[in-house]
Amino acid sequence: MASNVSRPPVIGVTTYLEHSAFGIWETEAVVLHRVYVESVLAAGGNAVLLPPLGDWRAETIGWLDGLVLSGGADIDPARYGQIPHPTTGTPQPARDTAEFALVEAACELGLPFLAVCRGMQVLNVARGGTLHQHTPEQVGNTDHQPEVAMFGKTPVTIRPGTALSAILGDSVVAQCHHHQSLDRLGDGIEVVATAPDGTVEAVELTGHPFGLGVQSHPEQNVDDTRLFAALVQAAVMRRGYR
Repeated sequence: MASNVSRPPVIGVTTYLEHSAFGIWETEAVVLHRVYVESVLAAGGNAVLLPPLGDWRAETIGWLDGLVLSGGADIDPARYGQIPHPTTGTPQPARDTAEFALVEAACELGLPFLAVCRGMQVLNVARGGTLHQHTPEQVGNTDHQPEVAMFGKTPVTIRPGTALSAILGDSVVAQCHHHQSLDRLGDGIEVVATAPDGTVEAVELTGHPFGLGVQSHPEQNVDDTRLFAALVQAAVMRRGYR
């Protein structure tokens, strides 16, 4: 029998709850962009989908070796004490509740995680931070979300000496699609990368074994799995010491 360490680590990936059509059905469904799963698999992990429903606590996710908080809809501004901006999307309370609980559980367990786009915003707000609800008003451009369903190419400068720089180097051109961004930082959230216009592009959670958030969408380039590979490696190391 293969050892616990040699088996591919199990990486939970959060999902969307959306009205969907497939086969002969049109119904509310739990869905996720396939590229997230492909990125985890290409990095050597086994992906399992976590629905935005259920009781997500440290006691119920202990079987996971790592976590990906995926992108998606805007967080309810009430979560960080603001009224909705006209451009802010319709709240999705079930998903917000599930993912805020997952962040708390991951922090409690020391579970390695990669927070992508919305996921990075969830991390920041869950730790007491706030968001700019419409980034173009802050930076004077729409470079981070040029058009509907189109990714913007954003040059990102990474702070030397950080965990992210050890993975990606001093800079990278990232694929972004977001109209919101981090404002006041939450507890333990440290900025490790920015765009030329000052937008926060990556953060790390201090004191956590592997807690990384990126505002971009690394899953969109399955030929570059460095971030997912780093998550998988952190998951393997954590499991090996348990």
